[in-house]
Amino acid sequence: MKRRIEIAEVLKNPTLNESILVKGWVRAFRSNRFIALNDGSTINNIQVVLDLEKFPESIVKGIGFHACLAITGKLVESQGAGQSMEIQAEEIEILGATNLEAYPLQPKAQTMEFLREKAHLRMRTNTFSAVFRIRHAVAYAVNKYFNDKGYYYMHTPIITGSDAEGAGEMFHVTAFETNKAPVDEDGAVDYKKDFFGKATNLTVSGQLQAEIAALALGKVYTFGPTFRAEKSNTSRHLAEFWMIEPEVAFADIHDDMDLAEDFSKYLINYILDNYPDDLKVLDDRIAKLEKNMKKEERRPMGLIETLRFVVDNDFERITYTEAINILRNSKPYKKGRFEYEVEWGKDLQSEHERWLVEKKFMKPVIVVDYPKDIKAFYMRMNEDEKTVAAMDVLFPGIGEVIGGSQREERLDKLQKRMAEMDIHEEELWWYTELRKFGGCPHAGFGMGFERMVLFITGMTNIRDVIPFPRTPGSAEF
Repeated sequence: MKRRIEIAEVLKNPTLNESILVKGWVRAFRSNRFIALNDGSTINNIQVVLDLEKFPESIVKGIGFHACLAITGKLVESQGAGQSMEIQAEEIEILGATNLEAYPLQPKAQTMEFLREKAHLRMRTNTFSAVFRIRHAVAYAVNKYFNDKGYYYMHTPIITGSDAEGAGEMFHVTAFETNKAPVDEDGAVDYKKDFFGKATNLTVSGQLQAEIAALALGKVYTFGPTFRAEKSNTSRHLAEFWMIEPEVAFADIHDDMDLAEDFSKYLINYILDNYPDDLKVLDDRIAKLEKNMKKEERRPMGLIETLRFVVDNDFERITYTEAINILRNSKPYKKGRFEYEVEWGKDLQSEHERWLVEKKFMKPVIVVDYPKDIKAFYMRMNEDEKTVAAMDVLFPGIGEVIGGSQREERLDKLQKRMAEMDIHEEELWWYTELRKFGGCPHAGFGMGFERMVLFITGMTNIRDVIPFPRTPGSAEF
């Protein structure tokens, strides 16, 4: 029995004038003679040419859009334009026919909203096959980067009894039956009788546990799913998403910023070097969408040009105070064009972040030294006692992609911040003990994986870079 060869391999290492077996899905069938076949191994199709006299009508009729075929034929140089080689079909087997009248996807442009409703089929389109090959490649590059630099991959818990961010918007985990949870004498749910003997949640971050590992192994990273029960339907939020969180002993905030910039550029470079065909499809898609837009509505650069610009330039680094002053002196602020107020002590909104990146500096920006009152308890207090050694990395089109800090290694300072923020020390006794027994300066950050994939692919909605998005009111597939 002949061995099937993936189309990516055929195109990479062609063996002309030999008979080969390929399998895949029909992307197009022109003139009842030319099949564009794709098996997912590459964005590129291979053309299959039929001699209609060789095949019965029943076979030809079964070659519908996205039908699955097994084709044996001779690989030859193409006589037509558009491809260098093609397969002259000798045998065709229909592995899975498609009823075109009932098939939700048609051979025409589909809206992103429609395709989200058909997430079980959307990966068959050029756009989404490219997006998810790139998602895979970014994930591989994450692990390669840290492995090559001597970091240890740490699997932190998905079920946790702590809230790393103090956000409170967490999914609860319980073994109690609905409406049958036992209560204590005060009428509250008695979690001591639950599976874990305490209230537990799905994690929002693996950072606190990563700190445990970093203070033993030196350099570690986590890369796993995180969850947030925030009822947000914006294009930048998901209820289930993936986070990359390195944690480094003996590092300060400057080391943290250096790592964030180097890591970001590595991921982008990896895709530029290894997935040019997929990027071109996505770049061409954006150009087509923007063709009839006003100049001010278009991206300032194409996708590939933007990615190259990011990796070829140093990220701008400014303090939060400098950012506030720049924003308050900007034309949009003076003319009242910002929706949200720009005021020292308040968090920067997406519109502020994007203006700094896209209009002021026209490249990624790292903002450092935020007011302590808008940041988490574990961030190291600066000498001014007003700001903490926290940094955010802002990207064009998206805003924040990375958030990190130098961690507070001084026990007295940490305990004071926990008290100020009403975080009970007994619940994080193990975290404070890290400062009592051989603690050291250390730093780390969290990168939203989907946000980085969003930037690299040029997509505009975060639901379109995760295979099966989980959002308020939606847990299909």
